[in-house]
Formats: sequence, C-alpha cells, structure tokens
Amino acid sequence: MVTIALFGGTGKTGRRVLSRALAAGYTVRALVRDPGKVQMSSPMLTVIRGDVMDPQSVDETVAGSDVVLSLFGQVKGSPASLQTDGTRTIVAAMKQHEVSRIVTLSGGGLAAPLDQPRLPDRIIRFLLKRLSGQVLADAEGHFDVLKASGLEWTVVRGPRLTEKPGIGSYRVGWVGVDASTQISRDDLADFIVTQVVDRSYVGEMPFVSA
Repeated sequence: MVTIALFGGTGKTGRRVLSRALAAGYTVRALVRDPGKVQMSSPMLTVIRGDVMDPQSVDETVAGSDVVLSLFGQVKGSPASLQTDGTRTIVAAMKQHEVSRIVTLSGGGLAAPLDQPRLPDRIIRFLLKRLSGQVLADAEGHFDVLKASGLEWTVVRGPRLTEKPGIGSYRVGWVGVDASTQISRDDLADFIVTQVVDRSYVGEMPFVSA
C-alpha cells in the first residue's frame, strides 16, 4: 500500500488530486492549515493541522510516507520565498525519513532545457516576469532546492488552468513542443496522480496541457 504525503491538498488543483488519490486506493497524509477546508473523509486519509513552514508538522506528515506530492504555492499575502523555503523543509524531512520520491507543481514560466518557446510562449514568460516576478523567482528557487537534493524529483508544469470539466486526456510535452496554452485542473490532477508510481519523468519538468 502506497502512502502519499500531500502538501497543498485544499487548493483548487490539490483537492482534485486528493480525491483521485483516495479513489485510486492510496493512503494519504495531508498537511493543511485549516482542516475545515478538507471536503472529504476516508479511513485512508489522515489530516494533519500545520504549515509547510513548520518543520515539526512537515516531519509528522512525511513520516511513514512513500512519496511526496507538493502542490502548494503562493497566494495573496504569502512570504516571497514560500515555495522555496517550504520545499527545503520538506526535503529535509524526506531525508530524515528516507523518502526519495517528490513531485511538485509549477507553471510554464519555469523554463526547462527541452522547451522550444514560440512567440506566444515568450510573451507569456515576459509578462510573468514583469507582473509576477516574485512568484517566478520563488518557483526557480524551489527548483534549485530540488536539483541539489539528490532525490527522485519531478516538476509538473502546466499552462493556464481552467475549471472546465476534464476530458480524460492530456498531452505531456514541453513548452512549444506538443503543447497547448491551457488545461483543465481535472486533467492535470489525473496526470499528477500517475506520478505516484510512474518514474518516467524523474529528474525532468514535463509540461502537461490539453
């Protein structure tokens, strides 16, 4: 039985990942700031109250897990380095408990070597740097932490996320290569859950789109 340590499980994408993980038969240990936001219950789900910046609650969440899904990100009022510092705390707990696999979530603004951005992609990245430079810098910081960790990491990147119902399929490519500019959160969540057991993208940054 695979146990998942889930961070960001009450977010718009995270709650979809949580429901799918439970439906797939996984045991989930979810760290949340407000347990009241967890909209489901299951004997397979353990909810831990805490914050990703708190080493003690992160350690409690990671203990006994086999894989980490880290889906948290900046929201209004977040510290500028939330994802970077939170990822560093998670990595430390993983090493303490000998957990090697971590999957994180980011956006297409985080560049990968195999990307071949077209003009629209370059415009989007330019706007991200101008309008959301802090968020992009934090995403890059979290990636630096992962690269230096020695863990089996995968950074799942997505384009614009929509609330449309999923279509049950998606493309896995790179920015500008077999990719579109949007994806349903449902379909992105489907892909993220596959990464619990799939090792095809260890050490890579796949771009998942409709």
